[in-house]
Amino acid sequence: MKKKVLFMLINMNVGGTEKALLTMLSEIPKDKYDITLLLLEEIGGFMESIPDEVEVIHLKNYDKMKTLLNDPPNVQAKRFMKQGQWLKAANIIKHRILAKVFGERKLFFQYVLRDHHPLKDTYDVAIAYAGPMDFISYYIAEEVTAKKKVQWIHFDITKIGFNRKFASKTYQRFDNIFVVSDEGKDKLISFTPRLKNKIERFSNILSQKLIVQLADEGKGFEDEFQGIRILTVGRLSKEKGQDLSIPVLAKLKAAGYEVRWYCVGDGQAKSEYQRLIKQYKVENDYILLGADPNPYPYMKQCDLYVQSSRHEGYCITLAEARCFDNPIITTHFTGAKEQITHGETGLIVEFDQEQMFTAIKRLLDDALLRKKLKKNLRNEKVDTTVEMERFYHLVDN
Repeated sequence: MKKKVLFMLINMNVGGTEKALLTMLSEIPKDKYDITLLLLEEIGGFMESIPDEVEVIHLKNYDKMKTLLNDPPNVQAKRFMKQGQWLKAANIIKHRILAKVFGERKLFFQYVLRDHHPLKDTYDVAIAYAGPMDFISYYIAEEVTAKKKVQWIHFDITKIGFNRKFASKTYQRFDNIFVVSDEGKDKLISFTPRLKNKIERFSNILSQKLIVQLADEGKGFEDEFQGIRILTVGRLSKEKGQDLSIPVLAKLKAAGYEVRWYCVGDGQAKSEYQRLIKQYKVENDYILLGADPNPYPYMKQCDLYVQSSRHEGYCITLAEARCFDNPIITTHFTGAKEQITHGETGLIVEFDQEQMFTAIKRLLDDALLRKKLKKNLRNEKVDTTVEMERFYHLVDN
């Protein structure tokens, strides 16, 4: 009999967490495992990339729940009062106050899910994959029936408003807590020391063979630019730090370098970045390419890959860039040193304009350094077979 596994996350937007899950789903033998993907919202650029054998379901009435979860309580209360729904307004305020006073969101989540019917199926393993995300953690812990439950942490918990009290209680309901980097694991243990024995590193699954194959299937750069192409891949957001790269490009241009910076990705910070591009007068040389499920032709063809993130949990795009033989510069976020050895397989800088400018200038000026970094990256293999074996062992035992 096939094992039943449930993964839960927010949606299938084009992002690192979603990409890591897709890679894992593509590796899991469908003759041995029945996979169900539970989404809060059935949307996102990666929806069509979900393997056909995976059953996709969504949380019913989440559109109504989303308002309760995300809108400020005073805004919700006013809206209900305008509609004459005084009891709903009072309940919203009451549950928000209780959650704030006691630092316990369980009662609030119970209220949000008061009319929801739990899933009927029983699973061998249920995984809160989009972590840390309190609502998904609560749902898997309290609303799903499974023999084993797993919490997955993909982000730097010191940078995203991590609810330590909620996690300390709710995560006790999980059999395993996986963190995608050693540094991230150490941070979680420092925040929740009582859970130390449950917390393990579990690297994101990455198929180097597939990435290299996909790099040859797309077009990549279509302009006629003959200078140095710098590439950054990631959601357009503050955490990904593209706002650092715009003034750095302006400095490179002012210093006389024939460079053009390309960004693959889309997101809520796009309009702000467009304003910065105009402010620094780099409209012709800072190119927003938009979201692309297959950024690998650009990774293969660029002259230099730069990861400019403020914070990450591990950084899938950096791992993907390592599949090719172009020099890499990355900011110093959680997990960066687990992927890049400074001065040997890339350069690591702080999130600082001058450091980023200096590092890029150094690479552009030093042909021997570029050659050295390319050689070291070319010889480095990305192999996550061991992690998949750990996953099968988790489900089967």
